[in-house]
Amino acid sequence: MLRITELKLPLNHPESAIKSTILVKLGITEADLITYKVFRRAHDARKKNDIHLIYTIDLETKDEKGILLRLKDDPKITITPDTSYRFVTQAPKNLLTRPIVIGTGPCGLFAGLILAQMGFCPIILERGKEVRERTKDTFGLWRKRQFNPESNVQFGEGGAGTFSDGKLYTQIKDPNHYGRKVLTEFVKAGAPAEILTVSKPHIGTYKLVTVVEQMRAKIELLGGEIRFQSRVDKIQIENNQVQSVTLTNGETIASNHIVLAVGHSARDTFKMLYESGVYIEAKPFSVGFRIEHPQSLIDACRFGNNAGDPILGAADYKLVHHCKNGRSVYSFCMCPGGTVVAATSEAEHVVTNGMSQYSRNERNANSGIVVGITPDDYPGHPLAGIDYQRRLEAHAYILGGKTYSAPGQLVGDFLANTPSTSSGKVLPSYLPDVHLCNLDSALPDYAIEAIREAIPAFDKKIPGFAMPDAVLTGVETRTSSPIRIKRNEHYQSINTKGLYPAGEGAGYAGGILSAAVDGIKVAEALALDMIRIK
Repeated sequence: MLRITELKLPLNHPESAIKSTILVKLGITEADLITYKVFRRAHDARKKNDIHLIYTIDLETKDEKGILLRLKDDPKITITPDTSYRFVTQAPKNLLTRPIVIGTGPCGLFAGLILAQMGFCPIILERGKEVRERTKDTFGLWRKRQFNPESNVQFGEGGAGTFSDGKLYTQIKDPNHYGRKVLTEFVKAGAPAEILTVSKPHIGTYKLVTVVEQMRAKIELLGGEIRFQSRVDKIQIENNQVQSVTLTNGETIASNHIVLAVGHSARDTFKMLYESGVYIEAKPFSVGFRIEHPQSLIDACRFGNNAGDPILGAADYKLVHHCKNGRSVYSFCMCPGGTVVAATSEAEHVVTNGMSQYSRNERNANSGIVVGITPDDYPGHPLAGIDYQRRLEAHAYILGGKTYSAPGQLVGDFLANTPSTSSGKVLPSYLPDVHLCNLDSALPDYAIEAIREAIPAFDKKIPGFAMPDAVLTGVETRTSSPIRIKRNEHYQSINTKGLYPAGEGAGYAGGILSAAVDGIKVAEALALDMIRIK
């Protein structure tokens, strides 16, 4: 097949325009075109009142070699790459041990799925509950202020990505097209087929719940075993080789191959690993607030008269500002038409995150506005970044009134360093509630200074971004893992053989798709090692 990239058409073009543009582009007749399909569709909204759709098209013609020869100087016409997934090996029938996967977030689920598809019958351990029970517990905090430390936005089947915007795009390099494997498996599990073609696919929380359940069923059908409420309290290591894991109930499960896909909030697990001698180092992350605007404002700024077009959907944004004090402030995990959610995993702490449903039709847009920090800001211990996060989260709990309400402030008041006493036109969406106050003490001085400088700068890019009634809600601390569990070229811990640190928690991913891709890579490396030492 042939592939045409960057095929540009007006926003509201007729369906027939795709075929006619293909014919003109290739210089062929309709009789020469056998078939075509859209591989990817994006939009170019740099001129908001003259928006275009940008297509990648795969097609068959009667003379592909001739077209390639005739148009050899056009880089936008190439052979369609093979994006099909091929398993690196298959488990032997006499395999004596089973690999263990710790965690059922995107990374753990795909590590487990790939291992199950190759016949390795993994044992997958999840400290939280299955996804529907977990959803009840999460809503218990949001609606009743009842917090469960083992079943919440961070812990449970599906991982933190279940309660998010469900974004399925990433900037990682992916020469082996693992991302395509991820999207294909999601569609098989019930995700909308459009995620295979739109440039910025997303699923949303409610649809992700069903997708996660279907993936679990597939793993079990293939011989995998998934155990919920099975927290790993210890990993036994002898002569720098993992031997087994011990669960909270005292049960020990032997294995020399363990995937560690625990997510970025498994602080007790990080402590256990560090005390067991596994090499861990501190890494940069970011802290800040969630900011909310009317979604209609963002739509109008990005799309102009085309705001509300169903093809475009709810508008998003991506912003960055380099401050005078040397810090960088950027938008993080932007959620169009979404809500700000309570995302703590520890009692008497407040953490925010953003979430959208598939429809993205809530009244507000929200995004993290965060400041980059480095281990120089929390020197000393490799786990010092966790202590840094905890101090901010515990203080946010106090600022919010010690009831899991989040501290909040109107943007106009924040810029003037004046406490907020009542909401304006933008009603905060965080549940159980937002306690308006002064956020000046919620972050270190350098972070507050940087955000106060960045918001007016962002207003120049998105007029209205600094609107006085926009709402800041604190604190955003779980942008990424504060540690990295360093691994070698075989994806194993650099000093603990058989331990495969993976995904966001280990410091090797950021988001659903990149975490899932990392799970595939780790599963492949583990499988090849098991075959080698069989």
